Amino acid sequence: MFTQFKNKQRIIVTTVLVGILSTYSVSAKIAVIVNLDNNSVLDKTSIERIFMGKMKKFPNGQVALPMNASKNMNSRDEFNKFVIGRSSSQVNAYWSKLIFTGKGSMPTELASDAEIISTILSNQGAIGYIDSASITSDVKVIAKF
Repeated sequence: MFTQFKNKQRIIVTTVLVGILSTYSVSAKIAVIVNLDNNSVLDKTSIERIFMGKMKKFPNGQVALPMNASKNMNSRDEFNKFVIGRSSSQVNAYWSKLIFTGKGSMPTELASDAEIISTILSNQGAIGYIDSASITSDVKVIAKF
């Protein structure tokens, strides 16, 4: 009887570990990127403030141009969850209110990591986020989440 209990316990522990590991591997690692010429250093709070329209400039005085991944990209959900601390629907509701009241305009939305990289490459004030697997030497990574 004790052996049966131990076997059941092992099965439960194994199942839980497999579940945790598979969930962990599915989540993408997000890289926040800027133009190579941008020498600003940003913490998570500053990045959040830029993407929520509360901070308009980098610490060096350069106007910040936030670039969002399109709504159908996993990186957008991951960024909103881990950096903004809200779900994508909560972030969309936040921006809808600001836009409706004329108090803000949502970050530019781009269709792919390649498009985000290209836009940041040609705009010194641009800041965006991509899946870490898409990082190239054309941009500077300032944070990973």
